[in-house]
Amino acid sequence: MYPRPFFVAPLLVLLATLSLPDVSSAQQWRPLLDKDLSNFEIWMGIPHSSVTGLPEGTYQSENTTKGTPMGLDADVKNVFSVKEIDGEPVLHITGEIYGGLTTLDEFQDFHFSTQFRWGDKKWPPRLNRLRDNGILYHCTGKHGTFWKVWKSCIEYQVQETDLGDLFALGGTTAAVRVRGRKYDPNSDVYLEKGNAISCAEPDAPHGEWNHLEIFAIGTTSVHVANGVVLMVLEDLKLRGKPLSHGQIQIQSEAAECEYKDMKIRSIEDFPPEIKAQMRLRDTKTP
Repeated sequence: MYPRPFFVAPLLVLLATLSLPDVSSAQQWRPLLDKDLSNFEIWMGIPHSSVTGLPEGTYQSENTTKGTPMGLDADVKNVFSVKEIDGEPVLHITGEIYGGLTTLDEFQDFHFSTQFRWGDKKWPPRLNRLRDNGILYHCTGKHGTFWKVWKSCIEYQVQETDLGDLFALGGTTAAVRVRGRKYDPNSDVYLEKGNAISCAEPDAPHGEWNHLEIFAIGTTSVHVANGVVLMVLEDLKLRGKPLSHGQIQIQSEAAECEYKDMKIRSIEDFPPEIKAQMRLRDTKTP
């Protein structure tokens, strides 16, 4: 006869397993930031003619959207860097040169979350304009497709006094309920092509952190800031074909800013509190 402990041990393992919280892999967050930016690659665009300290022969122009970009692994000015604040990695973006911090992996059916705040510096060619940045998702194709910097993508715009606007870059489109060009969930009129504006203004005062989120399921996505749904985008497409996945890019666009607590997780549906604010063409969630 086998000693009793032989039978007890598997039972203890089973009981311990059953006592663990029911957290599936689809609910687990994946942090994206670390000190080495190991989850990303960096593409640098065209430096403005005012930028100094560049390698000899670097193409520069007053028009930063045309010409020869610096390309991959060319962030010689440390536009993108990570510093540690209170033991937490914080992404610092100087904004001095247009660029894109691009995830190595692609994502589909996800919840992206991060904290964001503005710095003080601004650079040409946007010295006299609102500070501007953006989170680009469903990024696909070649680097530099749009303005020699960013891929084809859907943009969650991050701009002073103006969070969550849609900018469709590099051949992408989205259907958004609008009144004029402003998002209106109660409208029956859709903007099928072009860029849409959020009516909400939930951004925190300059220098304070904002909580920015993107929810994406199939070809539908939702832009959220500080708990407020800013826009629902449907029927995402790239050159007429359904667009449901891709990389994520963080912009450098002539304004200093910081990101922290940047993370992503898989989801199978929109959370109830988000779904309650969505009005889709069909009754089914894509």
